[in-house]
Amino acid sequence: SPDEGWQVYTSAQAPDGKCLCTAVIPVQGTCSRDLRSHQLRQLMEKVQNISQSMEVLDLRTYRDLQYVRNTEALMKGLDSRLKVAAESQKSLNAKSFQELKDKMTELLPLMPVLDQYKSDTKLIVHLKEEVRNLSGSLLAIQEEMGAYDYEELQQRVLMLEARLHACMQKLGCGKLTGVSNPITIRASGSRFGSWMTDTMTPSADSRVWYMDGYYKGRRVLEFRTLNDFVTGQNFVQHLLPHPWAGTGHVVFNGSLYYNKYQSNIAVKYHFRSRSVLVQRSLAGAGYNNTFPYSWGGFSDIDFMVDENGLWAVYTTNQNAGNIVVSRVDPQTLEVLRSWDTGYPKRSAGESFMICGTLYVTNSHLAGAKIYFAYYTNTSSYEYTDIPFHNQYSHISMLDYNPRERVLYTWNNGHQVIYNVTLFHVIKTSGEL
Repeated sequence: SPDEGWQVYTSAQAPDGKCLCTAVIPVQGTCSRDLRSHQLRQLMEKVQNISQSMEVLDLRTYRDLQYVRNTEALMKGLDSRLKVAAESQKSLNAKSFQELKDKMTELLPLMPVLDQYKSDTKLIVHLKEEVRNLSGSLLAIQEEMGAYDYEELQQRVLMLEARLHACMQKLGCGKLTGVSNPITIRASGSRFGSWMTDTMTPSADSRVWYMDGYYKGRRVLEFRTLNDFVTGQNFVQHLLPHPWAGTGHVVFNGSLYYNKYQSNIAVKYHFRSRSVLVQRSLAGAGYNNTFPYSWGGFSDIDFMVDENGLWAVYTTNQNAGNIVVSRVDPQTLEVLRSWDTGYPKRSAGESFMICGTLYVTNSHLAGAKIYFAYYTNTSSYEYTDIPFHNQYSHISMLDYNPRERVLYTWNNGHQVIYNVTLFHVIKTSGEL
């Protein structure tokens, strides 16, 4: 359904006969995955409400019936007295009349009981209609489910989801051709900061990390799920041994990679052991606002992860302030290979890596677009013109997550995500 974030594009055929198509997968954790489950929960709540109403009716009816039985003899006696009084008014002296009035007074509490019976009759009619509607809904679900019970359907959904992710992996890498409208997840924190999920762990791990501010910070919040992050609940706090600089942090395979404050040192902090596993200087890399993005904020060194692994984006005096892209060993933080893109870093709003290609925005303010792409596989570049809706007018963090294939953004105190459209050549050999 388009409401769940799916976007469908017409496929085409290349001159060489290959099938070309574009796929946009909905953001994990933001789509309604199990509509049957939601509908069944609603039905169960209705059944529970009806059951409670029936119990109240049953207790009230039993109580009132006992009261009516207790007054039955009184009503019969009063009826006979009234008949006698009607037949012979002479026998109705002052004393007898007073006794008759007293008997009538004893019966007055019966009036609200009878009124309640009238009200309960209306409730019973309403409950009968609810039961009829529930029966129709359950019948519709039964027809849709066919021979499968709910647990079996859940297993089938999980299996199909696994096949979908396998299909995504077979799609492999593609060229960025479009970015969706922004989806605001939460509004919190200061103007600058970063937030992310792990770029490598299985889809079952949906933890979210949150780092408010752009310098001297040490406090990292770890939320259990995206929903917990949205509500601000169920989190633990990590206190880093070294403060960070900028917002170019990334979580990769259970570790946080960040730039140590007032240095060009890269730090790898492991969340489970709550310790620094390794730290290493990026030789010649500028720091402390020497070569930041256009918005400043000590954003000299920006760590990224894409389908090819861990990267560091920075610049040096030797490169005259142009953006340098380096492949980094995630275990040792050793630079494996570097590319000089020729693009001045101070003119860039932000940048991110997808499939070995660095994409650069021309501004961090409103009106920004993805303006430049550098391809590390061919050591070449091109100028692009991909629209990018900067809804809150000040981006201080922009990172791609290859596991979910979305862009994570911190935009003027708002945590925002974008779907990306990649152009793929699908290989038809082998079963998807």
